[in-house]
Amino acid sequence: MATETNLDSPPRILLTDIWPIENVKDYKVHFARWNGSDQPLDEWVKDRSIWTGWQEFRPTRNEFSRRYIFSLMNFYPDGVQTWLFGGIFRVLRRHADRYEVELTDYGRQFIGRLKLWSAYTNRATRVNFENHYVRESTPKRYPMTVAEILREPFSGRAFPGYEKIDLSFSELEVLARNDRPDWKTALEHVKGVYLITDSSARTRRHYVGSAYGDDGLWARWKSYIDTVHGGNVELRALVSEKGDAHCRAHFRFALLEYLPAYALDETVLGREAHWKQVLMSREFGLNQN
Repeated sequence: MATETNLDSPPRILLTDIWPIENVKDYKVHFARWNGSDQPLDEWVKDRSIWTGWQEFRPTRNEFSRRYIFSLMNFYPDGVQTWLFGGIFRVLRRHADRYEVELTDYGRQFIGRLKLWSAYTNRATRVNFENHYVRESTPKRYPMTVAEILREPFSGRAFPGYEKIDLSFSELEVLARNDRPDWKTALEHVKGVYLITDSSARTRRHYVGSAYGDDGLWARWKSYIDTVHGGNVELRALVSEKGDAHCRAHFRFALLEYLPAYALDETVLGREAHWKQVLMSREFGLNQN
């Protein structure tokens, strides 16, 4: 007799099903999350040595008290319960203020490709691996399941379409520094009107800008990476007041309207003026003119 299959609820694939790991009590698992200013996922894509630094950081307690670290970074585009595998590190030395670690070859084929799901959301981020490399759930055990195995190591969020662009400064920096082809191709051949929002609780003000001329939106947005203010008088003043770190942590970029490369600059500037009026960014935002 055929077994009934619920197509809406496919069977889970556990981490234990695809990757047999021995001596699990030799491992701590590191659930790296946003630290208040940086997303570990963006840091890993930007510079692997920075990601290694996340493993070398030592809090007051000796939390990496075992030989190995099974490192994970929150894959925040998919929510707080999805994680990207960042490698297995060996703890070489434990100093009072830091760890010395080295990336091992074990599991190297999964680095940046293996996405896992876990119901673990507790505050502690450096915990015993055996409570997660399991098959059954209990109040203290959270089985890791396979969410996806990417074809290539993650190099930034795929271009979502012009209407869905919403980037943190950190995301934009990752895309720009890696010249991610899908984003570059989509944005370097269009003009447009964009929105920068200072999302900090005490500010939450908008700046409306535009990209016109021959450079396109890609070049315009890349100009913010090194300067933060992009040469704008209003944003320059904000950066001077709040500091680079504040702006990099809180700026968000969105595209309000895009136009073809052959659109007249006067048309783009007219649309920019329209959005400034609609959003009242002169009266309550960061635009002066």
